[in-house]
Amino acid sequence: MRFGIFSVVDHYPNEMNRTESQFVAELCEQAELADELGFHSFWIAEHHFHEYGLIPRPAIMLAALAKCTKRIRLGSAVAVLPFDNPLRTAEDFAMVDILSDGRLDFGVGSGYLQHEFAGFNLTTDERRERFDEALSIIREAWTGNAVDFDGKYNKITNTKINILPLQTPEPPVHIAVLRNEVAPFVGKQQVAMMLIPYATTDSMTQLKDTCTSYTNAYNDASKGEESNYAIEAVKARQQISFGLHTYCAESTDIARSFARPFMDRYVRTRLYAKQRSFEELVEKNLLAVGDTNEIIRVARLYEECGLTDFLMIMNFGGLPHAAVLQSIQLVAEKVLPEFAGHSTEQKSEAPA
Repeated sequence: MRFGIFSVVDHYPNEMNRTESQFVAELCEQAELADELGFHSFWIAEHHFHEYGLIPRPAIMLAALAKCTKRIRLGSAVAVLPFDNPLRTAEDFAMVDILSDGRLDFGVGSGYLQHEFAGFNLTTDERRERFDEALSIIREAWTGNAVDFDGKYNKITNTKINILPLQTPEPPVHIAVLRNEVAPFVGKQQVAMMLIPYATTDSMTQLKDTCTSYTNAYNDASKGEESNYAIEAVKARQQISFGLHTYCAESTDIARSFARPFMDRYVRTRLYAKQRSFEELVEKNLLAVGDTNEIIRVARLYEECGLTDFLMIMNFGGLPHAAVLQSIQLVAEKVLPEFAGHSTEQKSEAPA
């Protein structure tokens, strides 16, 4: 299992004395520390028109992080494809890949929040078709070929973008899912999958079944590859990452007592349907809050289900910046060394 850090960048301007500029500066410092300490990746969410998330265009934030980090991979979690012209998205994230020297992980989703679609004068009914069209266009644009596309929402004639990612054939693509039954459809596309157990999972058994259905579909789609080289290239893209709220302290009692009000704030203001108590989240292993042994225990549970990348949501609910940095430090010192793969080279080995 590899370890990254993921920030929703949930912002509370009416409850906290913290400006947007201060929060962005904190985010940069957290990414720099994660880079220095050997975390594999750092991810930023996209949200609009609500304090649930501060960053509207992850590519801009990732471009800034590209210049203040050296090794850590940088991911969007996720870029909401229906909200933008796919050629602009292809250009923006190609720039991130160049600025980061080939460290982009391109996480994408179709969106789910009604108020965001309303703000862009779109309907959620068309999100899946818009997503499918956009992703197809982006991946074609990244080949360097001129794009010709005659879709329901996009009409493109002989248009070639003038900037391409460094990673070939493309930066790793990760598709986010909020429903377990979507997993095999992602696997069939032979790309990585992302999920938030908080929103999708009621038990480890259910989560394991989701991972198995993704992996089986992925492997079925990989059959018939012509060479071992191609097979290894395909396997390298088989990845299941998950975001989990995480806080690590010297003891589990201290960690839970300290983190509870911040997790409660996150749950109270979050925009998913499910509202879960702190006790239920602990009981169902839907967060990792405790000492290093507790974090290791929870990580092992997810590893046994077949997940490959633990994306720790560290700065949730307005958790103080100093405490986030201490938690990152403790995880790096005591948790990462317990897992094979945590120090995997960050720069992509994707074949040319």
